[in-house]
Amino acid sequence: MSSHPVPKQHLTFRQILNMSFGFFGIQFGFALQNANVSRIFQTLGADIDKIGFLWVAAPLTGLLVQPIIGYLSDRTWHKRWGRRRPFFFIGAVLASIALFLMPQSTMLWMAAVLLWILDASINISMEPFRAFVGDKLTSAQRTTGFATQTFFIGLGAVIASLLPYIFTNVFHISNTAPAGQIGDSVKYSFYIGAVVFFFSVLWTVITSDEAPPENMDEWKKEKMESKGIGNAISEITKGIFSMPKTMAQLAVVQFFTWVGFYCMWLYTTASVAQNAYGTIDTTSKAFQDAGDWVGVMFMVYSAVSAITAFLLPMLANRIGRKYTHMVCLIIGGFGLISIIFIKSPMMLLVPMIAVGLGWASTLTLPYSILAGALPRAKMGFYMGVFNFFIVIPQLVASFVMGFVIKDIFHEQAIYALVIGGISMVIGGIFNFIVADKDEKIPDVIEMKLIPE
Repeated sequence: MSSHPVPKQHLTFRQILNMSFGFFGIQFGFALQNANVSRIFQTLGADIDKIGFLWVAAPLTGLLVQPIIGYLSDRTWHKRWGRRRPFFFIGAVLASIALFLMPQSTMLWMAAVLLWILDASINISMEPFRAFVGDKLTSAQRTTGFATQTFFIGLGAVIASLLPYIFTNVFHISNTAPAGQIGDSVKYSFYIGAVVFFFSVLWTVITSDEAPPENMDEWKKEKMESKGIGNAISEITKGIFSMPKTMAQLAVVQFFTWVGFYCMWLYTTASVAQNAYGTIDTTSKAFQDAGDWVGVMFMVYSAVSAITAFLLPMLANRIGRKYTHMVCLIIGGFGLISIIFIKSPMMLLVPMIAVGLGWASTLTLPYSILAGALPRAKMGFYMGVFNFFIVIPQLVASFVMGFVIKDIFHEQAIYALVIGGISMVIGGIFNFIVADKDEKIPDVIEMKLIPE
């Protein structure tokens, strides 16, 4: 055996679809969580100013889980299962169980614990999917790969977000229940989500393959040298403080972006119920109807992200990835801000079109820019560390927004969306500082062991 430089394999579009399809199930579960967990918390008796504290489980688990999973997946290799796919499968099993149990919660603490489990499980599956694209695709195909993930993210979120509304308004399944219980329409939505999550991820595991490490002897040596918890913690810490410059620049953009989206996920149900449906009574039909309508609103932004996912690479080729991301975030931010002026439920769908554009860009372009700036041997680890700049702003929002809403805005949740929109606009502007040096780089040439 000897090393010869060979071009990285150019995948067919069908292969890219197969390797991305698992994200359909992942986002199906994620969308059910985002659109319904605040509603579940409030139904089980949570006050509006405590919602952020209850949600802290989601970003905190991401902060802990993603870099560890990334680190472990970089050091995993199995002849049959590969490097990333074992984590896809394990996360899918755990997340499906949590999705099934979540709507059966009868007490607030049960729902809070299950959110921890659900979010950790989703992160176990989701983090290696980002590195999977970096592993398998050339620079020329990478934006298409992340755009394909964004398409499946949007498609999964569209269906999942609509399910409670469909069960209530098409199949006439009740969305209300006695105090302290979850309505059947939400329960059935989560049951379906558990099945979809598992089988979507399983499809990617079965239909996609992975290449072994470029130099197996060197990879085994590095794995042995880094063995042990102490070494792992040391390497993770060093990696965080020696991140590539482009990653640090994108971190600023991500911080403000994710404050915006997190505020939207946490407070849209309360905002719409209060601002458009005129109620704060969580046991009322109006509040539950508002919760169903938020699912429709989230369906719209998810559908827009799925539709525009494949348009982003074309726009990025014309004006550059960072400027495309800038425009999309600014449009999305102003869309979120505009919700404060809208009282008609139907008209609330309009700003979600703008939010969808920002969401599509957020799921595609930062990762496309980042993947070209990362060392290949640590792709999974750095993709996990990059998640810090998603979860840290969520932690900040979790601890701060409850106080802001209660004491400054007198429990008017709509102002959380305004703050989120402003933050998203700021994130868009900060794209000016990002150095996207991979834009003009041709396909990567890698060293692989092949027989002479």
